[in-house]
Amino acid sequence: MLADHDAYISEAPENLRPLLVQLRAQLVDALPDAEEVIAYKMPGFRIGQSIIAGYAAFSKQCGLYLSPSAIKSHATDIAAAGLKSTKTGVTFSPSQLIPNELVKKLALASRRGQNL
Repeated sequence: MLADHDAYISEAPENLRPLLVQLRAQLVDALPDAEEVIAYKMPGFRIGQSIIAGYAAFSKQCGLYLSPSAIKSHATDIAAAGLKSTKTGVTFSPSQLIPNELVKKLALASRRGQNL
């Protein structure tokens, strides 16, 4: 069991670590009052009892996980960035980065979607 975000990032594939470090910093900036936690076996940001955002690394890509309403409300922006999404996540890779402004928009929309 990983203890914190730093431990998770250090265990990720080496080429994805810089992406995770940058994503973490963007989420800290967008959600300054959120607590860093490990939930569902991945790093996340919690306000009260609600997970607002989480992220994960896989073998060749990373994922950003948010509320379904955040994904839905920014589906056009996600597609315009050339990224793929599911009901609760957006995947990106070293060759297809997620724009900084999109991370902020998604994090704030996820927060609003949970009425926080």
